[in-house]
Amino acid sequence: MIYLNNGATSWPKPSCVSDAVKKSIDNLPSSAHRSGFEEEEEYNCKELLAKLLKIEDANNIVYASNATYALNLAIQGFEFNKGDKVLTTAAEHNSVLRPLYYLQNKNIIEYEIMDVNEEGKIDVTLWEEKIKKIKPRMVVFTHASNVTGAVNDAKKLTYIAKKYNCVVLMDASQSLGIIDVFPKEWDIDMVAFTGHKYLLGPQGTGGLYVSPKIKLNPLLQGGTGIFSDEETMPEKMPLRLEAGTPNDPSFKGLEAALRWSFKNPINKENLNQLVRKIKTELKKLNVKVIDIQGESTPVISFVFEKYSPGEVGEILQMSYDIICRSGLHCAPLIHKCINTYPQGTVRISLSRFTTEEEVNYFINAIKDIVNE
Repeated sequence: MIYLNNGATSWPKPSCVSDAVKKSIDNLPSSAHRSGFEEEEEYNCKELLAKLLKIEDANNIVYASNATYALNLAIQGFEFNKGDKVLTTAAEHNSVLRPLYYLQNKNIIEYEIMDVNEEGKIDVTLWEEKIKKIKPRMVVFTHASNVTGAVNDAKKLTYIAKKYNCVVLMDASQSLGIIDVFPKEWDIDMVAFTGHKYLLGPQGTGGLYVSPKIKLNPLLQGGTGIFSDEETMPEKMPLRLEAGTPNDPSFKGLEAALRWSFKNPINKENLNQLVRKIKTELKKLNVKVIDIQGESTPVISFVFEKYSPGEVGEILQMSYDIICRSGLHCAPLIHKCINTYPQGTVRISLSRFTTEEEVNYFINAIKDIVNE
């Protein structure tokens, strides 16, 4: 079996990840603020995330079960005033679009969606024009498209938004772990991320970086292990936003993945070479590839003339044992911008563990399908 769906969930994981999960389950339970146990390692999971994000205080990172929860916390936990506007883009995942629609439907905000270009990238000039026109309280954008792999210039987009006093929320689900994400350096207010993609952690992990300048209201109310005599959630971060018992075994797995990644940095050039090879060979076969200029993640979207994306995905899985993804990829609006609506695309997404032999096998499978 060849796994080319790392943009959904990365696989395989380093063996230390499952070892850490098992150890956490087998050992006496302990969680932050709920016992007197000391950390075994020099840095815990949040401190490793802070190191990766280049922020000083790990307490500015809130654990979340996934990026969907983190984005909902950032959007629904923010104190909007009635009539506030939000600017977002057609490249966004439903984890952004649906919370915004929910708040608009409750007459809390108004939001506007700006188109992206045919690569799935935000036009910086249009971005500033839109911000000047609608004067949003908040802007929300994805760092890297989960459909095309196009990487937005987060630093420049944030700089523009800050000129007009916007709060900036960035979705780093497809970028953290494979490209730089530096919220403090770039002056981003909130960054949502997941642990099970390019961070190589287990499912059920994720988080939200919250700048000290931002105060969110919790989505959940409940126990925090300390300050139990207070009637409301404590002000102290991150406890204010972390009600309930955390998913300690999975976050121990994420912690192990982060340690492993720091010791084994990704070979981006090797990965980029494999991506270029696939795109070149697909174009030779007259397969329509969504091509990207500039930086991109190892995500490739393409479509056939004679088969739908769903049919291609099924053929690859059933006849060639290749796991990929087909359809709209939970980001429906981008497909109108890249001319792949309503059927979507076939999407493959590589990882640091993808081999050239696997890539060659995939290319030969596509050749077979084209020549049928």
